Amino acid sequence: MNADVWRQWIAEGARRIAERAERDLAALVDVSSPSGDIEAAESVVAVATALLPEGVGVERLECSSPDHAEDLLARATGEGHGRLLLLGHLDTVVPHNGHHPLRRDGELLRGPGAIDMKGGVALSLGVLRTLVLRPEMFAEVDLLLVVDEEWRAAPFAHAQRFASYDACLCFEGGELTPEGDDAVVVARKAAGTIRVEASGRASHSGSAPDAGRNALLALSRTAALAADHHDPGGGERLTVVPTILRAGDAFNVVPAAGELFLDVRAARLAAVEAVLGAVPEEIDGVALSAEMIRRWPAMDMKDSARPALARATDLLERPVRGIERGGASDASHLAAGAPLLAIDGLGPLGGGSHAPDEHVVAASLRSRAEVALALVAAVLGAP
Repeated sequence: MNADVWRQWIAEGARRIAERAERDLAALVDVSSPSGDIEAAESVVAVATALLPEGVGVERLECSSPDHAEDLLARATGEGHGRLLLLGHLDTVVPHNGHHPLRRDGELLRGPGAIDMKGGVALSLGVLRTLVLRPEMFAEVDLLLVVDEEWRAAPFAHAQRFASYDACLCFEGGELTPEGDDAVVVARKAAGTIRVEASGRASHSGSAPDAGRNALLALSRTAALAADHHDPGGGERLTVVPTILRAGDAFNVVPAAGELFLDVRAARLAAVEAVLGAVPEEIDGVALSAEMIRRWPAMDMKDSARPALARATDLLERPVRGIERGGASDASHLAAGAPLLAIDGLGPLGGGSHAPDEHVVAASLRSRAEVALALVAAVLGAP
């Protein structure tokens, strides 16, 4: 296939993807699927399975996280060369009582999980459908949809399975550069979640306030100490954000126990680990125990992705730029220690992730399908 044939394939494929992407997005968003809810996960997996193209093999894989539903793997085999993994997640951070169906608001498609990342899942399903129509273009294309990305603390279970593939394309939400060019994510920070447990002593807050050892105060001071390491402008680009503090059971009792969570991100995982080491063992008689409950490696594909981005730019006849993003993604696990190319941020444009105004820009479903197909073509050998 010469470049013009690839361009025609991209344009026609993106048109077909866009024709049904909003409907597919609605089907996915309309199922409330907060991370960790097994019944909800089974429901949204059933929807995703129904949206798969005919002729693909379907497997359920043991989830990385215990006590979760199984992940969904769809596999298409072809007659050509190249093994490609399409990657996404079906879980959201939105609880059932905050859920509502997808609704159109002018040019915006609003709904919980729309941009993070059911919009990307809708596009990945469309890319798979487009590929299975041309089996001569690939040897194998897999679509992996996991159900635990938002709250996973365990190691990612599937990295080794796909380590020998040529590329992983992940469909987290897309964005534009400040100049308005299409962007994809080629680098991400390492990330960690630190949990600090406090063990003090209870006492009556009125009659014996100083007899207690206040876990709440100790954790508050720990949060401030940790936040002092926050240095996003430094060499490690380190961010330290206290996110959850729990302590106490009654308004008139000195709290004897509690826990604190810190979200820490940096250029290297070692800088995240250093924050863990900075948590003291004791403050004012309150014992503190800190552990890293979630580790996500950094992702750096800036050099590796340049040839594919250049080919995609040529095929689309408009720029496709590589950018860095601070948020974590399962693509980082695939990129860590494996020779495969990992590129993320292939989803639609939108905003409001993890917030009530979460949305997808409807018009971007077609333009971002073009970007995804151009990168598929680049990975599979388009000239």
